[in-house]
Amino acid sequence: MKTLRIFLNTTILCGTLFFYQNAEAQKINQKTTTILVNGTSPLHDWEMNSSAATFTATVNGNSIANATFTMPVKNLKSKKGTTMDNKAYEALKAAQYPTISFTASSINMGKSNISGKLTIAGVSKNVSFPVNVAKNENTYTIYGTETVKLSDYGMSRPGFMGIKTGDEVTIKVNIVAQ
Repeated sequence: MKTLRIFLNTTILCGTLFFYQNAEAQKINQKTTTILVNGTSPLHDWEMNSSAATFTATVNGNSIANATFTMPVKNLKSKKGTTMDNKAYEALKAAQYPTISFTASSINMGKSNISGKLTIAGVSKNVSFPVNVAKNENTYTIYGTETVKLSDYGMSRPGFMGIKTGDEVTIKVNIVAQ
């Protein structure tokens, strides 16, 4: 009888803690997103940007979990015009793989490194890069930057009239989520 009572009390305690922990979890989504992609070529440096992406995650206390970021490739735009945009979409294989995505199981508050899976042009790689997460009441600002090689993702370097871009691009992401 005593063993049954201990078992029941333990079960109730564990159930209460589980319910409390899940009751505290809060789903967050982006309010604003800014993406910058910077690259080089023999003629000039170039930049593409986008403000259209989705970000979702779950916050439980001071921990962010199950983060998912997705951006449609064709939302990236350059200031150089549609010819450059179309060359970039071709290199990114936008017709076959219309999105770029990143997933991470957890994100630490403050300055740290985030590890997750980055998928570009249909190729997924495990990556780790610096990130800064700031919390202000129920708003989270997440800033990260990573340099990737196009060739690592099976992409050919875009070019025009025999002049090709550099293999490395720097991706900067700034997300404000609630």
